[in-house]
Amino acid sequence: MKEISKLMEYRAGVRVVDATMRDGGLVNDFYFSDDFVKALYHTNIRAGVDYMEFGYKASKEMFDVNKFGKWKFSNDDDIRAIVGDNDTDLKIAVMADVGRCDYKKDIINRADSPIDLIRVATYLNSIPGAVDMIEDAANKGYEVSCNIMAISNAQEGDLRAALDILGQAPVDVFYIVDSFGAMYPEQVARLADVYMNMAAKYNKKVGIHAHNNQQLAFANTIEAVGDGVDWLDATYASMGRGAGNCAMELLLGFLKNPKYNVYPAIQFIEEHIGKLKKDGVVWGYDLQYLMTGLLNQHPRSAIQFTKEKRTDYAEFYREVVAQD
Repeated sequence: MKEISKLMEYRAGVRVVDATMRDGGLVNDFYFSDDFVKALYHTNIRAGVDYMEFGYKASKEMFDVNKFGKWKFSNDDDIRAIVGDNDTDLKIAVMADVGRCDYKKDIINRADSPIDLIRVATYLNSIPGAVDMIEDAANKGYEVSCNIMAISNAQEGDLRAALDILGQAPVDVFYIVDSFGAMYPEQVARLADVYMNMAAKYNKKVGIHAHNNQQLAFANTIEAVGDGVDWLDATYASMGRGAGNCAMELLLGFLKNPKYNVYPAIQFIEEHIGKLKKDGVVWGYDLQYLMTGLLNQHPRSAIQFTKEKRTDYAEFYREVVAQD
């Protein structure tokens, strides 16, 4: 039986990663107020969350700084203005996309930065670029994880080859990423077996980042826990691109380690997330995201449907089926 069946116990190696500002930033162009960010930081500390992802290290040459909030770029000084010396157990993370960042310039030595973890994001066709970024970050003294995106469209042989390459790089964690919210728990279990075998071979950890197109982000995450996956991404009130992510409040409520506390999460959602929604920030499960999830498609068409405030769901289904 899987360890998930031992609901009275916990695994001390589990790490919870808050991705609210990074994945959530995709729905408001990273325009979070300093008050929101400070409240989120202190909530994560009180809730026992292990890592807080502040946003992206995006290239200021590729992305217009006037069209995004500062957390698209996550300057070290901006992070330090929130966390100070961060004399806490909470570690700080940022994400860097292969081909969309100036990592050699913008990611400075760990000794001079408030950041602890660099999360490299890649597709299968850019693994060599990811390895270069991983090596650069590791040489600068950071912990490093790697998110291989859109794996629901990957051939298993290609995925094994990619993990074998990454296993030989100084990355600490491989991530299962259900970018399209297309996967079911049985598929997660099968992939987790692939990842865990590679992780054992190279002495790595495995993580999961799930999307909620079919309302399975939480189910897929706890399935992964039972399969031995230790690093778990979540966002408060599921805030994230399109249908959103695994809800932090669900995950904290599920995990039995007494270091985790769901009450601060509930307080934060009441006091801060509700205001975002009142201000018109939109995310979360809806029919258009279900459709792209069912068809294993990128949710960009569903995101556009949402922005246009369309309600002709049947017509949209015909459109996305025709694209499949």
